[in-house]
Amino acid sequence: MSDTTTPSVLVVSAHAADFVWRAGGAIALSAQRGSAVHVACLSFGERGESQGLWKQEGMTLERVKQTRREQASAAAGVLGASIEFLDLGDYPLRVDETAQDRVVAIMRERQPDVLLTHVANDPYNRDHNLAHETTLLTRMVAQANGHDRSTTPLGAAQVLQFEPHQPEVCGFAPDLLLDITPVFDVKVKAMQAMSGAQGHLLQYYTDLGARRGVQAVRNGAPNTVTHAEAYQRTFPTVGEELR
Repeated sequence: MSDTTTPSVLVVSAHAADFVWRAGGAIALSAQRGSAVHVACLSFGERGESQGLWKQEGMTLERVKQTRREQASAAAGVLGASIEFLDLGDYPLRVDETAQDRVVAIMRERQPDVLLTHVANDPYNRDHNLAHETTLLTRMVAQANGHDRSTTPLGAAQVLQFEPHQPEVCGFAPDLLLDITPVFDVKVKAMQAMSGAQGHLLQYYTDLGARRGVQAVRNGAPNTVTHAEAYQRTFPTVGEELR
């Protein structure tokens, strides 16, 4: 970690809007604090997650992809992150060995201290499961000293799973409520950039941020906290005191 106060972040997003709805606050907060934040979109979400676009007359697959690229790029810019698209398909997402090697290369190039991605088991969207498994698999490979000796191995990057759409069905047990109050207006602006394809989610994630904010206060945050995002750590944290 180059700076203990500004850990670098890599987001592995199954689809082109997932990082906005689920982790937009964390991304904006990290960027405003000086962190390097990069988003790797495995898919444009062109088949199953672009309902609003497919309702338009004469829509084509390539037009959907281009629109999603433009929207996600705009949203990432609002949040303060860089972004790239691997275009690995959608419904279903397919990650072969070549794609895995690309993700490993991104990890070794970016050297993130924190990885953000999906939960391990989402029965509603198996693409999310594959994104989670891809993150863990490529993290493991990226850490290996014997892999591609021309690049630097990845350190012990924590993997934070962001909140799925229906957490109680996905076994999601958050152990971090992140205060995103200072940047919630930024997240809303980024969500608005994606609303052309999935406009119904804008109000849902606005409301969810407020509910998690209430829970944060109940768990010890000051009363000034109004919005939060929930995360579940994959690996143990290390500390010098009980808290």
